[in-house]
Amino acid sequence: MDAAAFLHHIVSLPDYRQQVVHIERIPAQGPRYGKLDKPIHPELQACLKYLSISALYSHQAKALNAISAGKNVIIATPSASGKTLCYQLATLEALLRDKNSRALYIFPTKALAQDQLRSLKQILSDLSLRAPTSRGEAISPRDAATFDGDTPQSERANIRKQARVVLTNPDMLHLGILPNHQSWSRFFRNLKYVVIDETHIYTGVFGSHVANVLRRLRRLCIFYGSSPQFICCSATIANPQEHAQNIIGLPFEAVVEDGSPHGEKYFTFWNPPFLDEAKTSRRSPNSEAAFLLRELVQRDIRGLVFARTRKLTELIYIYTRDQLPPPLRDKISPYRAGYLPEDRRRIEHQFFNGELLGLVATTALELGINIGDLDATVLTGYPGSIASAWQQAGRSGRSTYSSLSFLVALQNPLDQYLMRNPDFFFSKNFDNAIINPANPYILKPHLLCAAWEKPLEDRDEEFFGASMSAMLAELEQEGMLRKRQERWHPTPSISYPAQDINIRSTSGQSYAVIDGQQGQLLETVEASVAIFQIHPGAIYLHQGESYLIKELDLVRRIAWAEPVSADYYTQTMEITDIRVTKLLKEKDCHGVKVYFGDVDVTTTVVGFKRLKQFTEEVITQEPLDLPPQQFPTKALWFDLPQKAIARITDAGLDFHGGLHACEHAAIGILPLFALCDRNDIGGVSTPFHPDTGRAQIFIYDAHPGGIGIAEKGFEIIADLWQATLKAVEGCPCADGCPSCVQSPKCGNNNQPLDKEAAAILLEELVA
Repeated sequence: MDAAAFLHHIVSLPDYRQQVVHIERIPAQGPRYGKLDKPIHPELQACLKYLSISALYSHQAKALNAISAGKNVIIATPSASGKTLCYQLATLEALLRDKNSRALYIFPTKALAQDQLRSLKQILSDLSLRAPTSRGEAISPRDAATFDGDTPQSERANIRKQARVVLTNPDMLHLGILPNHQSWSRFFRNLKYVVIDETHIYTGVFGSHVANVLRRLRRLCIFYGSSPQFICCSATIANPQEHAQNIIGLPFEAVVEDGSPHGEKYFTFWNPPFLDEAKTSRRSPNSEAAFLLRELVQRDIRGLVFARTRKLTELIYIYTRDQLPPPLRDKISPYRAGYLPEDRRRIEHQFFNGELLGLVATTALELGINIGDLDATVLTGYPGSIASAWQQAGRSGRSTYSSLSFLVALQNPLDQYLMRNPDFFFSKNFDNAIINPANPYILKPHLLCAAWEKPLEDRDEEFFGASMSAMLAELEQEGMLRKRQERWHPTPSISYPAQDINIRSTSGQSYAVIDGQQGQLLETVEASVAIFQIHPGAIYLHQGESYLIKELDLVRRIAWAEPVSADYYTQTMEITDIRVTKLLKEKDCHGVKVYFGDVDVTTTVVGFKRLKQFTEEVITQEPLDLPPQQFPTKALWFDLPQKAIARITDAGLDFHGGLHACEHAAIGILPLFALCDRNDIGGVSTPFHPDTGRAQIFIYDAHPGGIGIAEKGFEIIADLWQATLKAVEGCPCADGCPSCVQSPKCGNNNQPLDKEAAAILLEELVA
């Protein structure tokens, strides 16, 4: 594909409205090679030769040398740089030299584990790795197997006994393997390597859960007499070594310099055009993404569009399908979590074989599932982190050929900041991955699981930290644990506690979405987001079809839906109240007091909007009467400079509106500095807060117990203020718009807002 020619075609179309605001040409890079300190097994040398690999890239050699020296290693290099080969060679070396060696591969999804199993079996089979080990065993494709929720019960016992490489996911490790560790005793006794792929995925709530699951794993390995090495692979992030150490709880060496070659890439920033002269409203980014995919498919270019939610995946697919001529409509498909496994496998197979030219997917395809070579990727909105943006963009051009990537901006402060400041994206150090394994809402249930697996002792603080003893005392008071002979045991009422924890959320519960006409389960929705996605009156999208939510049963956790033909979608509006319960730390920044501490947050969904497809114009609004959600969490908050208050008052501006606008903008910008999603944080602003007696702006973690984002914001508050000021001042609108200070989720209908007052506040904060 000629990437430059496609860009020239796009900008020459009648529909083009100056959407291209920046094109970054990333030149091709040649390979850099490295040398191993020790020669690898002769059979592996033959394998590499068979694969036409005459030398290892510099980062591969460095990683293998560190692994050979007994170190835990994290390899944090871009997509398609050959990270997989590092752990495959290390594992195969161990299998060849010792018939008892075992390895555990952990992937974030079942699909990725299945994909990697095919790759591993190819090596074991097609390359004829049948050499006797030093103890007389031969390697066979049967040595590798997946063990997950899709594994038939009839095969599980044999896998536990015979498999030398087990590929699984954190959910199965937590729910099926660790609670049944006695059945895995031989495997754990001989466990040589634990591989954790896509480590950058493990942030926030999910990452905090996984960190505790891996501590439980390490504890059982020591019980069985093994001390496995950990090999982590990650996209490029700012703190790979720190993140690996936080996830595993052990020292790590980081390998970050990429020696692999890549082709030329054109990374284009695409900003939807304004719809009005006041420059307050832009064309739908979903329509723009559909337009780009349509043009790619019509020119026989393999393209992948990333959308940030299941709903948007379906919307963009519908928009694209409806714009294509009939012969090409079957050449595209949506792809996301929630589909049945057989549907996902079918779509992957069709795309790999060329039956499909275009996919619209959630981040499920950000990971390394092999769907063949891609020419172009379209990111619908900044995905929340620079690491994820490059990971998604890296799905195209996974060879030395030229490729295209588009970042289509949403109309929010963060995306618009990047459109006006592309150098921030292309020159900035990558994001920090943040987890909080000590979050009591996460750690405490894992302590119960650990005690059920093997009674806990004081020395287990090595794995679970200094707060373990206090949480064990709480579990005892709650009647879940009891102490006998200095060991903590579950009480008789506790049975298989792992089944009560959903490691991808803090709630552990979900709602079922039922087609009321067919009586068929469509999907499940996490309880923490249920009232925002499946409230009465909501339009729920499933495989390109619209369903109207008729009823939400909060007791039975069921949403009843019926298929409808709708040309709109829905979006909730919320209001939030916050109370300070404990001040943990404070500091001065530019003469302003900044605080961090414990808070209680109460969020109420007060209504929802109906928005027109394509234009996203608000059609109607309706109130909702749903119970408030209350939870304790962490927050940062700060005072407002007296000089700013005086300037705003003297200018006759709206101080409350300035506070409100500043809060919206700051929340929109914070994900630039922490690897998180906009929905992981929330905010409150008030001209008088009863707990402080002052005007205040709060930014809080939107998960019970906190996940470290507000604390990161506290640490970099000066940078946050500066970037927020730049976002507000740089927006071309006069009075505020969704690109700077408006929030689509604001329960107060974005009233009051005063953009000019917000700019004055921010000017004085950074003065």
